[in-house]
Amino acid sequence: MNITLIGCGAIGQSILTRLPQSAPQVSVQSAIVLDEERAALRARFPTVSFLTQVPSTATFILECAGHAALTAHVIPALARGVECAVLSIGALSTPGLPEALAEAAQRGNTRVHLLSGAIGGIDALAAAKLAGLDAVVYVGRKPSLGWKGTPAEASFNLDTLTQPTTIFEGSARDAARLYPKNANVAATLSLAGLGLDATQVKLIADPTVTDNIHTYTARGAFGEMTVTMQGKPLPDNPKTSALTVLSALRFLRNRSCEVAI
Repeated sequence: MNITLIGCGAIGQSILTRLPQSAPQVSVQSAIVLDEERAALRARFPTVSFLTQVPSTATFILECAGHAALTAHVIPALARGVECAVLSIGALSTPGLPEALAEAAQRGNTRVHLLSGAIGGIDALAAAKLAGLDAVVYVGRKPSLGWKGTPAEASFNLDTLTQPTTIFEGSARDAARLYPKNANVAATLSLAGLGLDATQVKLIADPTVTDNIHTYTARGAFGEMTVTMQGKPLPDNPKTSALTVLSALRFLRNRSCEVAI
């Protein structure tokens, strides 16, 4: 199985490094990056072709570049019939984008996969939805400095916080829009469950923790479930959970092995 990566930042480079051990039957044929990034990446990963546009020979795409990549690369590829998997789920909070993805996949007679990323239990939540959900509430807790570069900086001094502080409370749609690099989990839960507007979100800057902690509760006809995950961040990017990389590797392994789980 040969794939094309969209983006090769901290997530993409981690996938390239771990892929031979995690999914040895999968190889990265090319990666789409900015022109100024190509030389350094070629030196580190000489077997990969680093390009600025998706090649016509691409047969499967894994996106790990950020929200803009869906419009620039994923939608055109789907329309051409290229199957895609997406990690930047928060982008689907943009009005019209989910419909645009679906329309492009239908036009190309292919499929787009939305990966679970940093959160677990998505299979159970999506199954519970079939019988009806009453409420889904998500709480995202990260070290204070993990919220650097977000709107939280305008209201809080993240360097001097001494206790857990709620920096956002509202819908999953607004969370994903305002905190796109931190709130992919909220968008993923909403797409599997009640939708972006009915899923409630609380984001917390917590100077007492060192890990990214995700907790959500779902109630409905199936009963009630609570999932808590305490994930280690990527060393190169504290805003991203290491499990995000592992979820992509699991997906690729399942696509290429005889028994999938």
